Amino acid sequence: MNIKRFIVTVLLGVLLVGAYYSWDLYNRIYSVNVVLEAESVVLRIPTGADFEDVVVAIDSLDILLDLNSFMWVSQRKKYPSLIKPGRYVLLDGMNNNRLVNLLRSGEQSPINVVIRSVRTKTELAGLVGKNLELDSLELLEVLNSTVYGARYGFSQTTFITMFLPNTYEFYWNTNVDEFMERMAREYKRYWTDERIEKARQIGLSQSEVAILASIVQSEQAAHSDERPIVAGLYLNRIRKGMRLESDPTLIYALGDFSIKRVLNVHKKVQSRYNTYIHAGLPPGPILLPELTSIDAVLDAEEHGYLYMCAKEDFSGYHNFASNYRDHINNAKRYQRELNRRKIYN
Repeated sequence: MNIKRFIVTVLLGVLLVGAYYSWDLYNRIYSVNVVLEAESVVLRIPTGADFEDVVVAIDSLDILLDLNSFMWVSQRKKYPSLIKPGRYVLLDGMNNNRLVNLLRSGEQSPINVVIRSVRTKTELAGLVGKNLELDSLELLEVLNSTVYGARYGFSQTTFITMFLPNTYEFYWNTNVDEFMERMAREYKRYWTDERIEKARQIGLSQSEVAILASIVQSEQAAHSDERPIVAGLYLNRIRKGMRLESDPTLIYALGDFSIKRVLNVHKKVQSRYNTYIHAGLPPGPILLPELTSIDAVLDAEEHGYLYMCAKEDFSGYHNFASNYRDHINNAKRYQRELNRRKIYN
């Protein structure tokens, strides 16, 4: 009887120990381990990271109930030898099995990168660098590279026209070369045969269209419906061999974008971007023109205007003129209003 009790006791003990370890094993793998205040959190694993880096990154987020159990499951699923960089969205309530499977799979969540109408390559590199893992200084070096630009058919000053303002979906760990290739594909996709033919008909290359579009957009930033008229005006001046005399090009040449009123002294700046001194288009764009601005040049309105001046009502629209006398009268009305409002620079 005692022997039987002993055997039963041992068996019960074994069963209890087995149940405990089974329960512990189940909890390590399948119990909730990710607890968030929000629905999700982003984990970024840099290129070249090892398992220790991943553990430090996750621990710094302070989202795991038990870091050791995550490490234990990771080891059992051989994750330390399968690290994949990227941007991962972790959800509230995830267990270790689901978390490790996600990181092992490399199925990262893409990010939307909004390229705006920036003015300089430095701004462009900085904007991209804030959103992606790539080094903004490395990207800037590429943007300033004559050799790299020539690879895509651009000069150093026109290379920036390859970048079209829009929203693009990227993986966070996209490198510089991958970024450039993607932008080149988007450029070719936008420049359809129809658009290329329209550029040919107005006598401009694709880069020249973008350069003119940057001026048109700078002259008419508020009301895109007026841009085809402005584009037609500048095309008229180009065809007649007249200087463009665009104030935004002076501001770009001066590098002082706080200037609200262009004065005669500003017109003396020695720069190829000074369209009061140099005829034709400047060597590069003064900002990245929006797609609608490029299309405004390609679909420029045909008219006889050669001059424009901001309307004195400060509506953001312009008064247009086909002769200099009418233009001077328009300009005087606007200047009187500037003085009345005490805007002197």
